Amino acid sequence: MTDNRIKTSVTGHILEVTLDRPKANAIDLATSRIMGEVFTDFRDNPDLRVAIVTGAGEKFFCPGWDLKAAADGDAVDGDYGKGGFGGLQELRGLNKPVIAAVNGICCGGGLELALSADIILAADHATFALPEIRSGTVADAASIKLPKRIPYHIAMEMLLTGRWIDVEEAARWGLVNHVYPAADLMTEARKMAELLASGPPLVYAAIKEVVREAEDMKFQDAMNRITKSQFETVERLYRSEDQLEGARAFAEKRDPVWKGR
Repeated sequence: MTDNRIKTSVTGHILEVTLDRPKANAIDLATSRIMGEVFTDFRDNPDLRVAIVTGAGEKFFCPGWDLKAAADGDAVDGDYGKGGFGGLQELRGLNKPVIAAVNGICCGGGLELALSADIILAADHATFALPEIRSGTVADAASIKLPKRIPYHIAMEMLLTGRWIDVEEAARWGLVNHVYPAADLMTEARKMAELLASGPPLVYAAIKEVVREAEDMKFQDAMNRITKSQFETVERLYRSEDQLEGARAFAEKRDPVWKGR
């Protein structure tokens, strides 16, 4: 799929989504709705196992909400489409890995988009911030997610002051997984995606559901849900061909062939 706002491509089981809205890759309502359709299709397509989301160009990953579009009438509380802003942060049942390849400035809703991914890879010139405080608005999704991803006091400083951090500091606090030279970012993102695409999709689905649902649960309550067969993805895994294939491959000392069923 190619659109004047985003570009997508598929290689094997891997979907690449590139936000391409010069000059800064900001997201307006129409773009968010398109992204929601793209990520919904990714979620529901059994042939797709991993997604990479990045920005076009070398300067911006995404600065978030398009303030020019807002000035022209886009309502901040308008219809963002499936999955909420950027199509990811509220998309229900997304049980496949998503990699954010942050190729430059990543702030506001753009940082919230990256936080919606499972793995964040960044170019060595990437920078991060939540500048909403300076325009009198709240970074709602980041206020929920960021204090759970990095140390509380660092997250609160970013939220309360709008302070920018460089990629080295982001890596130090665990906000990003790996930092690469800009020229190598997409190569490394594709390597990570290929690694994940070669893995067991039913196990990934179970991991994502358990992690997501257990985030606000007590440990024993989450364990009880597993043992009482209350996680759909875990039950599907335990009754799957892939579960048997994994055991057979181990016994036969060979690589497993995952079918996702």
